[in-house]
Amino acid sequence: MEIRKVQITGGSSYIVSLPKEWIKASRIGKNDPVGLIVQPDGTLLVTPKIDMEAVQRKKELQVNATTDQTYILRCLIGAYISGYTTIVLSAAGRLPPSIRLRVREFTQMAIGQEVVEETETSITIKDLLNPSEMPFQNTIRRMAVIVKAMQQDGIEALRSGNVALAGDVVARDNDVDRLQWLVARQCNLLMADANLARKMGISPQMAMNYFLISRIIERIGDHGTRIAKNAIEFHQEGSKGEVVEMIGTASATASMIFDRAMGAMFGQDLEGANATIECVEDLEVQARAINREALKFDAATATAIVSISDSIRRIGEYSGDICENIINNLVNEV
Repeated sequence: MEIRKVQITGGSSYIVSLPKEWIKASRIGKNDPVGLIVQPDGTLLVTPKIDMEAVQRKKELQVNATTDQTYILRCLIGAYISGYTTIVLSAAGRLPPSIRLRVREFTQMAIGQEVVEETETSITIKDLLNPSEMPFQNTIRRMAVIVKAMQQDGIEALRSGNVALAGDVVARDNDVDRLQWLVARQCNLLMADANLARKMGISPQMAMNYFLISRIIERIGDHGTRIAKNAIEFHQEGSKGEVVEMIGTASATASMIFDRAMGAMFGQDLEGANATIECVEDLEVQARAINREALKFDAATATAIVSISDSIRRIGEYSGDICENIINNLVNEV
């Protein structure tokens, strides 16, 4: 940190000199304007960008016929989440068909990504989504709706033995992943562009909190998927009515805890978040009872029951984690 003294000139103007190295790196000349942005925490941001245009970043990836397809897909997702607005894949010769296939897969998975230019040797992907048109709360709310439905449908598949419904739950996990990537991407964009933070009306700290909560919700979705997968295995040996009812009751408790956690988040309810955490202990008691009941079954069935019980318990615990994040975020405002 460089310390500069505030000086007064003309009797009423306060002046602070700017670091010479920063001036040169930013290519600022005499009489050039700079932007001054007051941050929510009271700090002052000085920026040479005054046109308010979004920061444009370009990522270039070199590929060939031997490039691992999984690796290149992961690179594309990584570039997307990191906030690159343009991604270019190029090869010395003709692009392999496998790479074009991965690009199509990526654009179907990632929100707002489209191929805008394609030749025999290169493909250009550009972000067409305006970040300010996708508020964090809307994305989080959509994620919450999907994962709650996944859990409920997973339990319904358990009760009815509906394999098709269980498969649909598993497929919906991709939708949750796509939305979580979007939250991560927008968080990175906002961290790199103070103008975007001001335009969206959200502080970097709050954006990071939304990112952390989105990660937790994504994990809850994973456990909804796990319930659905185990539901298929569970019904291969016939009906187990009593334990299914116990699982249904525990799942309803976990769903209630999740609903209360999300309500506390959207309502900025500090006391509600604290009260919700206290409910997790009751769910743990129900989960232990299910595990004891599982001992009455054969090994394969018992394993499926315990796995489902564990996922339900983890959904409640993750909901408690959401409440802890809410408390951490709100405690400074009380």
